[in-house]
Amino acid sequence: MILKENVSEYQPKLIKKIVLTLCWILAVFVTGAEVREISLLGCSQVESLWYRAISDEEFVLQCTLPGRDATHVYNNPLLKQRKVKWFWHQKDKEPLKALKESSNPALQGDALWFKPVRDNASGVYVCMMWEKIPCLKIILDVQTKKAAKCSGYDTKTQYLLAGNGNSITCPGTKCYSHMKKSHVKWYKNGYQIKHSKTRQSLKLKHNEIYLNPTYDKDAGIYVCDYTLFDNTTDWTMRTAVAVEVIAKNTVHPPNFLYPSGVVILEAELGNPLELECRVQFGFERFSPMRVTWKRNIKENINEELNQETSIHAKGLKGHILLNVAKLKEVTERDLRSNFTCFAENLVGNATGVIQLKRKQRVFLLHVLYSAISTLFALFLCTAFIYQHWIEIVLMYRTYLAHNEATGDGKEFDAFVSYAKPDSSESDSALISEEKFALELLPDMLENKYGYRLCILERDILPGGAYTDEVVTAIKQSRRAIIILTPAYVSGPSIFELQAAVNCALEDKKIKLVLVKFQAFQEPETLPPVVKKSLRILPVVTWKSSISASPNKKFWKYMLYHMPVKTTKKSGNCNLKVFFQRLFNLVYR
Repeated sequence: MILKENVSEYQPKLIKKIVLTLCWILAVFVTGAEVREISLLGCSQVESLWYRAISDEEFVLQCTLPGRDATHVYNNPLLKQRKVKWFWHQKDKEPLKALKESSNPALQGDALWFKPVRDNASGVYVCMMWEKIPCLKIILDVQTKKAAKCSGYDTKTQYLLAGNGNSITCPGTKCYSHMKKSHVKWYKNGYQIKHSKTRQSLKLKHNEIYLNPTYDKDAGIYVCDYTLFDNTTDWTMRTAVAVEVIAKNTVHPPNFLYPSGVVILEAELGNPLELECRVQFGFERFSPMRVTWKRNIKENINEELNQETSIHAKGLKGHILLNVAKLKEVTERDLRSNFTCFAENLVGNATGVIQLKRKQRVFLLHVLYSAISTLFALFLCTAFIYQHWIEIVLMYRTYLAHNEATGDGKEFDAFVSYAKPDSSESDSALISEEKFALELLPDMLENKYGYRLCILERDILPGGAYTDEVVTAIKQSRRAIIILTPAYVSGPSIFELQAAVNCALEDKKIKLVLVKFQAFQEPETLPPVVKKSLRILPVVTWKSSISASPNKKFWKYMLYHMPVKTTKKSGNCNLKVFFQRLFNLVYR
């Protein structure tokens, strides 16, 4: 029962929508159809507006009801245009006719543009916007300047000088001086102009717009409205004015961007070719600017070519004009010609010349092949050096470089710092660390490569102060090898790293090598100098599963950071051995 009641209530609304839809389809698709009664359009109510216009001027009507969209006089989107239908008749007794697409008047968005409006455009215009009721009836009265008693009517376009103070006058205020008027309401590009805090330089005074200074963006179409109070009717008087922002005319002749002077261009016989001419012109309000290509040869002087011109980057600073001459195929005659680009403005003229030169294909191929070969060889060399950089540096230091230990007065090559095991602890990691410092490092660096290490417990006699012994040992060493573990960074041994950093800051010959023996997390209590050293000093990572072998990368990186030690052979012999080792490295 409830369902039946709801259906019965919905049926009248549904029928009404169907009738309105059918009426709309009929109005859209029956072109040239005549409508004798406005009610046939599906309008339940008609609102009327009265407009006056000056003949031979631009004019616009918007399909909108009074009081709605007051901040606009037109909306240009195509979606609006599809929803609006316009009808017109000149006299009340004549039937309404649907307005079709044309150039004048033109349908743009929800507006009807007259460019310009003629005397015979007077009449009644009816517009209907889909899904918006009621319809709108607009009475338009077009009058001549004489009938409207216009005095000193301004031109259709006003030119404003950029950067200066200017004013925009409503042309319509020069008419109907004998009638009472309201204040002028201004619109720019369809939007109403109001005072804004963001644009203090724009002011509305005495029905005019004052701009000080004037900007490029002030250009556009301005529409001004005011109300004429007749005895029985309030007419909206509407006029439009186009505003262009200009600059001072240039005092310079055209400037050639390309070709500048005489340019020699290589070309292949039989191939098509385009000759480009790019010229920069300063701003000129009315300019007979001209750019053209001509061929200049002994047989025929000033022969014009097939060419196209386009304008780029147009603005108040001027614009760039591009002229392209097209040769279908390059001939011997073209190689003997001078192609002259001639440019001219009100100030003067300028020229640029292009001469063609036969392109040598074989030479070009040789150059291309050589460039590709060189790049490929460079790529291979770079890849080889990147892959074997450590080995190359070590061979160079072994056979060619100067011995770093000669005459520096230091006793040891490296001071070894590690976390000392506590007798109360039985952590296997600490034992492994101690074995690395006391057995593996000396076995490799001392026994195999001839370095002398300073291990505090082995090489320094006990009896002195611990801190003094550490500092003295570091100062007598060229390197400080720091073995980092969780126990090291959180224990008392961190003092040795801090002391090594301080010594390195004082003596540039001392360098630090950090060995990351185990992963660790930096305690918050670390001194700032230690934190910085952990971030910037070189780190060699120990991997217990693979690093113990003597030929692994770990030991190569350790040797890379150790002091330079050269062999005792003669210079020529060392050089020979160096290149033999390098050759073996390449072909191994």
